[in-house]
Amino acid sequence: MSNVSGIIKSIQDIMRKDVGVDGDAQRISQLVWMFFLKIFDDREAELELLEDDYKSPLPGHLRWRAWAKDPEGITGDALSDFVNNQLFPTLKEKLVTHGPAGERARVVRNVFEDAYNYMKSGTLMRQVINKICEIDFNNTSDRHTFGSIYEQILRDLQSAGNAGEFYTPRAVTRFIVNRVNPRLDETVLDPACGTGGFLTCAIDHKREHYVKTREDEETLVKSINGVEKKALPHMLAVTNMILHGIDTPTKIRHDNTLSRPYKDYGNADRVNVIVTNPPFGGMEEDGIENNFPATYRTRETADLFMALIIKLLKDKGRAAVVLPDGFLFGEGMKTRLKQSLLEECNLHTIVRLPNGVFNPYTGIKTNLLFFTKGRPTKHVWYYEHPYPEGVKNYNKTKPMRFEEFQTEIDWWGSEVDGFSARVQTEQAWKVPVADIVARNYNLDIKNPHVGEQISHDPDELLAKYRTIMAEAASIRERLKQELMAALGGK
Repeated sequence: MSNVSGIIKSIQDIMRKDVGVDGDAQRISQLVWMFFLKIFDDREAELELLEDDYKSPLPGHLRWRAWAKDPEGITGDALSDFVNNQLFPTLKEKLVTHGPAGERARVVRNVFEDAYNYMKSGTLMRQVINKICEIDFNNTSDRHTFGSIYEQILRDLQSAGNAGEFYTPRAVTRFIVNRVNPRLDETVLDPACGTGGFLTCAIDHKREHYVKTREDEETLVKSINGVEKKALPHMLAVTNMILHGIDTPTKIRHDNTLSRPYKDYGNADRVNVIVTNPPFGGMEEDGIENNFPATYRTRETADLFMALIIKLLKDKGRAAVVLPDGFLFGEGMKTRLKQSLLEECNLHTIVRLPNGVFNPYTGIKTNLLFFTKGRPTKHVWYYEHPYPEGVKNYNKTKPMRFEEFQTEIDWWGSEVDGFSARVQTEQAWKVPVADIVARNYNLDIKNPHVGEQISHDPDELLAKYRTIMAEAASIRERLKQELMAALGGK
């Protein structure tokens, strides 16, 4: 097994010497398109053994094996000229997108649509290529190890200033998919799929529990759908799909789910399962909010996604969404959105995650909302996820683990019988929907089994603010009286 992490570090060190690569964002982009072509070629080598009539979508001289594999091959100015004047123009615009290899050609073209070669030195580029060639993506160990590269790439993206690129910890994606349990023939969508973490978990889940035959595998492939608006995460998502055996991931689209008018989404767009961590804290570009009905208009990205998620679920469709505390206690448009959620869906469970789950990207507290469309909410179960014993916060060396969710899994029960097996514990409590309505749809309800907590309830905060201001005014008045008395006594 090659040392994948060590190879990545070596590649980044080489790229830093190139005058054309300016900063982390360009270095990461350069790295990703090269990895894509290497992974694509390794998978093609596998398919050529499995399929007698396999046809590559790439012209022979542009396949990785033809120009990159030989460590003593093309280099220097000749390599730069080849990449800039033959490879990129063809992959962007000249691939044949009809015929037997047409779909795969479209995947490659879409990946390279917004990709660029930033490296000026063909000699340094050859050094990078030779390092990449040390990894065999048909080797199970190398393929598994490469998964950890995604988190590092996103950490680098965050430091490069691309705010909002939050890597959802694998423990969270696994738990969500485990609880939602997408069955073999159920369509799964992540409308803001990033690098594809939720979708790869759904693939693994279906393969583990449902795939028995080749026909089952074909059903699985057709069921996975994702959309990502940013070029680099989209390229990573497509690469991730190929690594997970989705050889022609045409259903991972490079697009903005929110840019299509809300009213234009119809029955054909609805799906059985939505699992996602929509971008939060960000604002959409001007005009996007006008795609939505007036009652849902906002520039807050996560709220727009929530409105669309409710619409995109089929009747009895299930969703699990990662959302910040601000959604729970927010007012205005958020109140109307939460009212729709509770009236159109059964919001049966909110798992409240502790601080630090999304370190190092953000310290914002987050929640997992689980709901099923088709009947209104009668009550909401809350489960406060505790830190494991001896842990006070999560970090790079002590991340959240899937095993921590075993208590929730044991407690969960079944939606078929209305979760009748659930019981209230120190971590779990049930709130009737009438109480939530009386609170003006404020879902930020603290654990009644623990002591005083910081409240985010706007009414409570305003009441405290008024009390503090009244006390301050009273103290000012007393000081004024004492000062006047002291001056008058002279």
